[in-house]
Amino acid sequence: MNYFPYPHALLALMLTFSHSIAAQTALTEKALHENQTQHSHNLARESGFTQTEDELKALKASLAQQRDELKQHNDSLASTFSRNEDALARLEEKLRLETGSLGEVFGVVRQNAKELQGELENSVTSAGAQSYNQTIADITAATALPSMAQLTTLWHALDEQIKASGQISPTTVSFINGAGETQHLEAIRLGSFGLVSEHGYLSWNTQKQEARAYLKQPDLGPTYSTLTPLLNGQILPTVVDPSRGVMLEQLAQTPSLSDRMKAGGVVGKIILSLLTIGLLIALVRGVTLLVTGHKIRSQLKQPSKPGNNPLGRILAVYDPTKTRSVEALELRLLETVVDEQASLERGLSMLKLLAALAPMLGLLGTVTGMIETFQVITQFGNGDPKVMAGGISMALVTTVLGLIAAMPLLLAHNILSSQAEHIRTILEKQGIALVAQQAEKDTIAHNQHNNALPTEQAA
Repeated sequence: MNYFPYPHALLALMLTFSHSIAAQTALTEKALHENQTQHSHNLARESGFTQTEDELKALKASLAQQRDELKQHNDSLASTFSRNEDALARLEEKLRLETGSLGEVFGVVRQNAKELQGELENSVTSAGAQSYNQTIADITAATALPSMAQLTTLWHALDEQIKASGQISPTTVSFINGAGETQHLEAIRLGSFGLVSEHGYLSWNTQKQEARAYLKQPDLGPTYSTLTPLLNGQILPTVVDPSRGVMLEQLAQTPSLSDRMKAGGVVGKIILSLLTIGLLIALVRGVTLLVTGHKIRSQLKQPSKPGNNPLGRILAVYDPTKTRSVEALELRLLETVVDEQASLERGLSMLKLLAALAPMLGLLGTVTGMIETFQVITQFGNGDPKVMAGGISMALVTTVLGLIAAMPLLLAHNILSSQAEHIRTILEKQGIALVAQQAEKDTIAHNQHNNALPTEQAA
């Protein structure tokens, strides 16, 4: 009996089943191989960990041994340090007992060495003399007791300094001229106060052992030739700087009149130009008014002879031969006085304008200088006063120049105006006199005419 009518399908099913079994077998073998590989890898890692653990234990033991050795060495050093401290304390006490008061002596020596060092740095006594600067510097900077040789050198330096401070002696110094060249120059040392050559007082540099001339010498200052008689014991009046060059350095920084004018800048030059123009106008007008006043005084002595002067021209207006009313004569005289007044006051208005303009220009210079000062402060700050000195100097100089220019111009304007007013008063007075004379003449003629009428009527 045939229970499976499809033999080909059965065969295919069997083939499929066999293939599935084969694939499963292959997967099982692969998994088994991977397990074996993982097991061998784990064994290798365990072996590495075990080896590393052994190495770390060995390292730990080595470090523990080193720690114990360092601890023992530290304990040994601590005990040695304690012993050294005790020994040092005993030695210091022994040194203190043995030195006694030498510490105080050492302090006095250092103090005197410092004072002598400062004296030599600011004095000219080292010019042409033996230098003790290095030995004195060693004593000053020393932290131990000075040696006998150093004390002897300090004593010689003090002795020479005391003697040199009271001597006037010639010497030869290295002089640096304006071109930067070094030359040997004969000089006279005035104790410890100054060093004088033919150039005047010299600025002495103790460190470099060289001299330079001061930028500015005092008036009637000494020179080598003028002080030569002092070497022979003669007594001469001379200018001595007791500050050892401080006052001479300040003198070099003191600005001269030309320096102050330069500090005024363009505004200062304009003010000086206005002052010059105003003074020229005042001079010309002053001479003119003086000459005019002299001519008027001469004309007053000879009123009958009118000359070429303001009063003469006033007198010439009046002509006794002409028949003229008082009103006409008065108007003509007024016209002449006005013309003469304009001539007398010519230039005075310009003088007054310049006098008013000068302070305004000074104020302009002040504002300009302060603006420059604020600009400098903005750029460099206000820590150094010298940085601001230029602008402030310009501001103050222009203000002073404006006031200086205004005062003489105002004074000249006032004087010249008074002279012109005086002359105008004389002219008006003479004009009034002429009008009065003409009025009296007309009155007399009118009275004579009135007296003649009754006589004619009676006839």
